[in-house]
Amino acid sequence: MQSRMRTAALMLGLAAMALAGARAPQAQDLKSFEQRITVKVLPNGLTLILCERPEAPVFSYSTFVDAGDVNDPSGQSGLAHMFEHLAFKGTSEIGTTDYAAEKVALAKVEAANDAYEAEYLKAVGRDEHKLAELEKAFKEAEAEAHKFVIPNQFTDIAERNGAEGLNASTGLDETVFFWSMPENRLELWAYLESSRLADTVPREFYQERKVVIEERRMRTDSNPEGRLFEQFAATAYVAHNYGRSSIGWTSEVSQVNATEAMAFHKKFYIGSNIVVAVVGDVKASKAMPVLERYFSRVPAGPKPEEMTTVEPKQFAEKTVAIRDPSQPIYIEGYHRPDYRDPDDAVYEAISDILSNGRVSRLYRSLVRDQQIAAGAEGFSPYPGDKYPSLFVFGAVPLPDHNTAEMRDAIHKEIEKLRTADVSDEELAMFKTRTRADLLRGLADNQGLANNLAEYQTRYGDWRELFLQLDKVDKVTKADIRRVANQVFVPSNRTDAWIETEAPAATDRKAVPADKDGGAQ
Repeated sequence: MQSRMRTAALMLGLAAMALAGARAPQAQDLKSFEQRITVKVLPNGLTLILCERPEAPVFSYSTFVDAGDVNDPSGQSGLAHMFEHLAFKGTSEIGTTDYAAEKVALAKVEAANDAYEAEYLKAVGRDEHKLAELEKAFKEAEAEAHKFVIPNQFTDIAERNGAEGLNASTGLDETVFFWSMPENRLELWAYLESSRLADTVPREFYQERKVVIEERRMRTDSNPEGRLFEQFAATAYVAHNYGRSSIGWTSEVSQVNATEAMAFHKKFYIGSNIVVAVVGDVKASKAMPVLERYFSRVPAGPKPEEMTTVEPKQFAEKTVAIRDPSQPIYIEGYHRPDYRDPDDAVYEAISDILSNGRVSRLYRSLVRDQQIAAGAEGFSPYPGDKYPSLFVFGAVPLPDHNTAEMRDAIHKEIEKLRTADVSDEELAMFKTRTRADLLRGLADNQGLANNLAEYQTRYGDWRELFLQLDKVDKVTKADIRRVANQVFVPSNRTDAWIETEAPAATDRKAVPADKDGGAQ
């Protein structure tokens, strides 16, 4: 499964991304969509959005769960991500040869894991012989439970019936499930999707826990950029969960259990916390009753309380320096408000003017004119967008140049924003590109479904997707200078960089073999 969170793309996005030139359908305006979109909130609180787009006999959907890595309980990082994996393991009806027997076996797995971890986590007096016996019992319980598993049955059913792009993603702020399918399989899809929301089984939980740990090793522990961004966020934030590892800390992921996972699911996977958007060759009068019947099975419950932790104001510049035998990189971030702030569109304008393509200020200055960087950009929000986040600048120096030069060059561009207005042409280009990006995002069913679900969740009304353009149109040159002077100040800044260090000479015979122990 892929992670939706922008971290990979935001690893400075320092390679140019080619946008596919999709042609937007005609009449891509609010009025035309209002005529084709039906919204219904079910008694359990779940919101359904149907958009009729009969150009082809297919549909796409997006299930948007308003819970992500930031909602992991303290000491249990990685739980949200685990459900991205468990969602494909099936239900009590899919993925098992005998669920009644499997349920008993899974309970024994959980009991065996609890016994093992109780001994493993003893700070004093751990009995290694007993631990080995408990680990053996745990593995035997897992093997017994696995006898009832039909591997990949959920995915096989979907793909045999024409599912394309079947995937899911976990972000800091949300978890999203999506794929496309022939329109004559709508009811099958409704059964499959509602089942994995309402009838989750922690099947092969501990095997998937190992997969998540391996993902962390690949994306963070073995990736210099991953380590840099993780330390950068941890330094920039002192109170809010945005400062935690997005995929989870190894010591915590390795200890979360299926019982804790199901408690997380019970709290967050409820109707009031989920929006399902369907776009394509669907007729609301026929499709809505079908979707109501299936998605009404999702448990009801009060929407989880929003996080109340507020990141305190930063009063002093912070720095993170990593010395590593890898590519040097420089980044710096400034705290900014969340997406609901009246100046949100102003931050979009700054990002666009600084970073959008070869005409952007950072590219022209650092890459084209000075020829000191392989890539440079400014982007926000990072690491998430639901809560106050960061505006990040970054650059990768060319050979014979260093991170200090990147810092100085970026600061010169920031100072220009603070002391002089952007040009009329730059501001106009930002507004034109933003409108074009919106149309591009609406051009295909999947993009539209994703947008509808997200905007309905974040604003309580999908129409805000279009109303955002009004806010963009109102951005002025004075707004950009004002925000730059308020936010881009040293006391609000966190700097982080990788300095290339020659690898230390090592005696291979002296390097101990990597050893994993226990049921962890």
